[in-house]
Amino acid sequence: MQNSRTPKLTVVGAGPGDVELITLKAIKALENADVVLYDALVNEELLQYATKAEIVFVGKRLGCHAYTQDQINELIVSMANRYGHVVRLKGGDPFIFGRGSEEIEYSEKFGLETAVVPGISSALGVPASVGISLTQRKVAESFWVITGTTSSHELSKDVHLASKSAATVVILMGMHKLNEIVGIYKTNRTDDLPIAIIQNGTKNSEQKVVGNISSITKLVAEKNISSPAIIVIGEVVKNTSKLTSYFQEHFEDEFIFQNLNL
Repeated sequence: MQNSRTPKLTVVGAGPGDVELITLKAIKALENADVVLYDALVNEELLQYATKAEIVFVGKRLGCHAYTQDQINELIVSMANRYGHVVRLKGGDPFIFGRGSEEIEYSEKFGLETAVVPGISSALGVPASVGISLTQRKVAESFWVITGTTSSHELSKDVHLASKSAATVVILMGMHKLNEIVGIYKTNRTDDLPIAIIQNGTKNSEQKVVGNISSITKLVAEKNISSPAIIVIGEVVKNTSKLTSYFQEHFEDEFIFQNLNL
């Protein structure tokens, strides 16, 4: 039977992980979807809102792709032409390292109507959820958000530039490059900056570790922190009371706090 609905793509940000950190507009899009194509970082509890949709997992993890990006693009168009409204559900915000703009551009070439529903980026939401203010008066006047892994699977060169600034630096998808990041900071700085790493931020499975550039790799290994995780580097980390109380309660490594002057 020929689809009578106008083929449409809505690219939706699912937020950083907590199911309550999704917008009302995003929920409405899921409720009206005929097809939902969702990513690996999306909390699957959100799929409960897509009551009438066909659900397809198209997530990508390091070294494991359910679909390539080209295949996802083609799937969006074919599903929209067959069923009508396709919701492309992405973790965080779809326009921050989410390739949302690429999918919009591809779909419009084939005549699809398109729309975007922004989401809370993990770069902002995860630090805030543990009390890290990325900007603070007299401490940090700006912040960088950098991908830890570029399309060529290398660390972004912007890390070199950011490490020389007084800005807070947030690195996404950077855990596999942590040693390289630490090495850059040791080369470019004489101070031993505070650093926090939050795994599965805003979820019940969240894990956190805080230290300095000099100590963080050892702490990460001890606490078995891995991807997906957000790396936050800068003086704002040591002004974070929620992290301080968390580690005072859970860890006996007093040198962490001594190094941070907390």
